[in-house]
Amino acid sequence: MKHRDVVVIGGGIIGASIAYYGSKAGLDITVLEKKELASGTSSRCDGNILAIDKDPGFDSQMSLKSQMLVHELDKELEVSFEYRNPGSILVCENDAEMEAANQWVKKQQEAGLEFKMLDREDLRNESKYFADDLYGGLECKTDSTVNPYMMTYSMFHSAEKNGAKIHTNTEVKNVSKNETGQFVIETDNGTYTAKKVVNAGGVWAPKLGAMVGLDIPILPRKGQLIVASRQQPVGLRKVMEFGYLISKFGGERIVDDETEKYGVALVFEPTESQNFLIGSSREFGGFDTKVNQEVTKLIAKRAIRFYPKIADMTVIRTYAGLRPWTEDHLPIISRVEEIPGYFIAAGHEGDGISLAAVTGKLIEEMLSDKETCIPIEPLQLSRFKERVTI
Repeated sequence: MKHRDVVVIGGGIIGASIAYYGSKAGLDITVLEKKELASGTSSRCDGNILAIDKDPGFDSQMSLKSQMLVHELDKELEVSFEYRNPGSILVCENDAEMEAANQWVKKQQEAGLEFKMLDREDLRNESKYFADDLYGGLECKTDSTVNPYMMTYSMFHSAEKNGAKIHTNTEVKNVSKNETGQFVIETDNGTYTAKKVVNAGGVWAPKLGAMVGLDIPILPRKGQLIVASRQQPVGLRKVMEFGYLISKFGGERIVDDETEKYGVALVFEPTESQNFLIGSSREFGGFDTKVNQEVTKLIAKRAIRFYPKIADMTVIRTYAGLRPWTEDHLPIISRVEEIPGYFIAAGHEGDGISLAAVTGKLIEEMLSDKETCIPIEPLQLSRFKERVTI
């Protein structure tokens, strides 16, 4: 039996960030991953570090803090993770969306973020490939993009240099507490004891929580993306439709029933490798990660509505991933008071890349009993009135 101080369960970008910030602060960190690093959600998503799609107030301030940390990581980490900071935009289809966008911008500006409205001429200057009938939109200058797989690997690489221990192909089978109050983590590759455990299991966090009698209200929500070849200079930065916000937060849009059913909304992201990521969709269907070709067609149709001239561009591949969803769209970054030494860092849905850095920093501060860099009350598991049975 191997004893560790802190065991982090999960080798995605959240686990990587906890490992990096924890080891940097001098903590004894061990990560257990059931497959390979970044083999789940972190390798089946886009790479956005966004504030543009966050609710004004706590959500956007948390995102802004994460953006600042990622900017610092670009200088600190040894392995490049394709960091770029071009900003991003949301585009509007009609007067109602423009009015809503104007209100959104005012609230974000009041919160101190760099947002501004865009008119038709601004869109034409942004890209000649936009549809002519778009009304305008809005911009957030601080938004950035990364390669999520490389960012995960880069943080793990530096964490190992700082002394963290990373164990892949090590699936956790059970977690319990022994008579001395230590955690006992049984895996298919040996048993560990630890003073503290961090559940960074993403969509699998509820399964891990159940091992210690916790009800963690996270559901898997599937999202699909298309990778297209950049045959034309369509755009240089992230573009989303304003309807993406409406879809994200469960509002009603003026779209056909199938588009609404699968939560399809334009997301367009140029990558450093000279291709485009085109999305997106949102659907509940358990742990199924098979690509639904009907959803792929809807995503392509939605992209062509905003970029008519890309209809003949070559599709390289499609893929789907699972997003760990919570009902209030905020992650759970929390101590579990009823189980001393147990922490949760999961439930980020589509914001895992955006909020990875601030999540790792917060967990390190909680593990070290420091004052946290942002308030953590809105992120507590207790907001869901969890049930504890041990």
